[in-house]
Amino acid sequence: MVRFTGDVGVARGTVAVGVDGSPGSSAALAEAVDEAVAQHRSLTILHAAGPGRTPQRVLDDARDEVERRAPGLETHLVLHVGDPGDVLEAASRSAAVLVVGSRGRGPVRSLLLGSVGLAITRHAACPVVVVRPHHPGLVRRGVLVGTDGASGSLRTLDFAFQQASTRRLPLTVLHTVVPSPGGAPQGESPEEHRLLVAEAMSGLREIYPDVSVRVAMATGQPADVLVRAAERMDLVVVGAHRGGRAAELVHNSVAASVVERARCAVAVVPTADGAVTAH
Repeated sequence: MVRFTGDVGVARGTVAVGVDGSPGSSAALAEAVDEAVAQHRSLTILHAAGPGRTPQRVLDDARDEVERRAPGLETHLVLHVGDPGDVLEAASRSAAVLVVGSRGRGPVRSLLLGSVGLAITRHAACPVVVVRPHHPGLVRRGVLVGTDGASGSLRTLDFAFQQASTRRLPLTVLHTVVPSPGGAPQGESPEEHRLLVAEAMSGLREIYPDVSVRVAMATGQPADVLVRAAERMDLVVVGAHRGGRAAELVHNSVAASVVERARCAVAVVPTADGAVTAH
């Protein structure tokens, strides 16, 4: 079932995807269709066009691709004349997940629909999945999530468990210890770090008993460690903190760096201190 609307607002709980007719757009659409089917959610396809352009073909092609990949999937088409960032950010307020594509195998200089992509990963109200080009010949090892053990990381961990469950993939929970200038780890001891991670994961193993989980520890700069570990992953999940200016600057810079450099899809999950995800 396909519905067309010019309203930027989208159905609550939908999987939303931005399209523009590019190869990166096609990859994002495929990811979004699979996500909607796996999560038993509707799909909303978003396209923003400048004044005077004829964008209908983009949506027609996207609709045809959805009908080919998932006949019967409830699909909404949203056309908006104006700024793509406004469309995506508005959609994120109601969507369960927002999916965007990227161009090129190197660092992302401009995500799908222009330079608004990185801003969307910083400001979206829902998780944003950035579909990155990858080497199809590599054997991949599932879902990777980075956590610092703070209370705000619960939503990031929950999303990672959910993705591993629906994709039927193993999950690696990676906690990075940042070394001091002298080379020793800063802050808590390794045992204390493991305790932080265990506490953050409390309850999630019971909610997702089908997920095979491995906890790993590493020393280094979080973005560098995650990018290296993501080399052979299907998806890497990171948090973009919304609490306090200092936390936002640190954690969002990590998320942006991973989005730009990872060789697999990246999910950026908005979090806040004490945030809890509803099931």
